[in-house]
Amino acid sequence: MDDDVSVRKALARLLASAGYRTETFASAEELLARGDFETVGCILVDVQMPGLNGLELQHALRTVDRQLPIVFITGYGDIPMSVRAMKAGAADFITKPFEDDELLKAVALALNKSRAQENERSEIAGIRKRLSTLTPREREVLSHVLGGQLNKQAAVDLGVVEKTIKVHRARIMKKMGAGSLAELVKMAARIDYLRAESSAP
Repeated sequence: MDDDVSVRKALARLLASAGYRTETFASAEELLARGDFETVGCILVDVQMPGLNGLELQHALRTVDRQLPIVFITGYGDIPMSVRAMKAGAADFITKPFEDDELLKAVALALNKSRAQENERSEIAGIRKRLSTLTPREREVLSHVLGGQLNKQAAVDLGVVEKTIKVHRARIMKKMGAGSLAELVKMAARIDYLRAESSAP
């Protein structure tokens, strides 16, 4: 994204020559109006833009929960702003003038980051979906298991016999697709299950 049409065309040609599908925008506002984004991709943007600048675009995208990695293009005078952008999560920033290979390398790394983020989102969504299949009692048992309680202790707390806890644990493992207790614990940790349960109304 650049307000100079010739720059936009040159960058689009370069990226297309490397096999990337591109879409160009003249301003941050135009990009935000696009609304729907690919799940895997990156944004290439000049730090200094008319209207919203690069940092403001970065903030706006976070506000609407769009986490596409951003590669900033910067002039020498923009370096302090670019450092702030990196601290706010930018994938990279490239100082003008730059070599084509430098840009393509930055884009490749940003796309790898985007794919990793999408895989993470997909896996988290899968855990949450499986979790939603648990009954209220199974969720109670899960909380006790994750709290480190033995079956006997959980049974006492929940007012049931130990065998019942064992049955619930087996069902939880099956529904969650966990091959071991350690795997189940890792799943729960990824979504911060215990904190979410303790803060639920």
